[in-house]
Amino acid sequence: MNPLATRTSTALAALVIAVSTSAAASAPAQATTTPAQATTPAQATAPAEATTAPAQSRTVPARAAIEPAARTAVMRAQTGPVRQPAGWQAAWMAAPQRASTGFEPNWSEDGFSGQSVRQVVRLTAGGSSLRIRLSNDYGPSPVRLTAATVAHAGQGAAVRTGSIRPLTFAGARSADLPAHGALTSDPVRLPVQPFQSVAVTLHFSGTTGPATFHSQAYATSYRAQGDHAADTAATAFTQATHSWYYLSRVDVTGGGNPQEGAVVAFGDSITDGFGSANDANGRYPDELAEQLAARGASRPVLNAGIGGNLVLNDSAWYGDRSAARFRRDVLDQPGAGTVVVLQGVNDLGFSESDTPTYKPAPVVSAEELIAGYRRLIRQAPRQGRQGRRGHAAPVQGLRPLGHARGRRERRRQPVDPHLRRVRRGGGPRPRHGRPRRRRRARPRLRQRRPPPPQRRRLHRHGPPHRRHADVQGEVASATSTERPPSLTRPDARSHRPP
Repeated sequence: MNPLATRTSTALAALVIAVSTSAAASAPAQATTTPAQATTPAQATAPAEATTAPAQSRTVPARAAIEPAARTAVMRAQTGPVRQPAGWQAAWMAAPQRASTGFEPNWSEDGFSGQSVRQVVRLTAGGSSLRIRLSNDYGPSPVRLTAATVAHAGQGAAVRTGSIRPLTFAGARSADLPAHGALTSDPVRLPVQPFQSVAVTLHFSGTTGPATFHSQAYATSYRAQGDHAADTAATAFTQATHSWYYLSRVDVTGGGNPQEGAVVAFGDSITDGFGSANDANGRYPDELAEQLAARGASRPVLNAGIGGNLVLNDSAWYGDRSAARFRRDVLDQPGAGTVVVLQGVNDLGFSESDTPTYKPAPVVSAEELIAGYRRLIRQAPRQGRQGRRGHAAPVQGLRPLGHARGRRERRRQPVDPHLRRVRRGGGPRPRHGRPRRRRRARPRLRQRRPPPPQRRRLHRHGPPHRRHADVQGEVASATSTERPPSLTRPDARSHRPP
């Protein structure tokens, strides 16, 4: 169990309720029918394969709700490519990064030469067919892929017997990954259930050079010398690391995709799984997918987090800034319906540390961070996706990450009130470009006003004798203590107008 996910269980439960509420309030699902696929005699006589997932290293909370459906929905696996159906749904993803040293040793900078790499990933959606997507976004030259297979994962690097399916690319077993581009395989028929793991094996007969990868996988990948893409045993895979290479997404179809779409968790190391045990699937997006399934609102949850990622600045070790990768990692995912943004603590904390991998790290103000949030939140509804916000985590006292001083926390505190004012659909409430403030109701005290003073009614031009008074006499009498008769106030009744 990830200690960070346990510590933030209240926030995770709030996300589950918010996503479940949006699923219930969405438009009613429209009935979709697909033409029945013809069954060949060979397919009719093929033995049915069990599709239950292998035992995991830890107990899944939603296991009791998932396994009965898995037992009743037994599907027949078929080999060979199939006609590409409609309605693809992303079931797993990893955000690509450029080759770097990372937090622990990996194979990205050296690449592969005459080797096979087997990678195990857990899907959060099921289907009857699948396809994979390989990313060479940060490769300066094309990479030759000699062979690729997919199978149900077994124990360690082993795969289940009879489940290996060769992958093709435009009908060919080998293909070139374009420089700074991606490559998608042809669909292959392989039934999978939600929370079932598959093993993808890639063989490179030549030299690849630096490999596009995902640094913090918190899952074990295996390497072997030579072509072992079709091996079911784990004997040849003697080397291991905790990163994913070239593999960026697995899509499924034929599994009754939810109308609400997948949830994309977009963020930094908290989303990526910092503190999670390897091969335990203890990242917070994994916990979210399991809790949604336990509540009867099952939806795929995709992890688009990168450890150390920043909202405002690019990093050679921790990926492109969030605005630069938002379209690739969120908007371009098939079937994505909701995005949860949880990011910003690294922008506030990296500037106070001398760690070389944190550079460049300029001092970021709360206003700059809020502007970065707005750019992300407002993009999701424009593309027909709901935006959810997660509050920036406190940075006071995080000494292992270099966030021990109080000024970073003082810069963070103005950010949360802005996030609380953001609407559920994304974007602040409009009021001349500023969010509205809720005024506090104050009790009114009832007070009696004093009566107005009574004024005497006088002629509008004053008394008649006052207008024809001797001015010189008034000036002369100004120095005396007695008031002259001309300046005394006459009775108002004697000077009323006729």
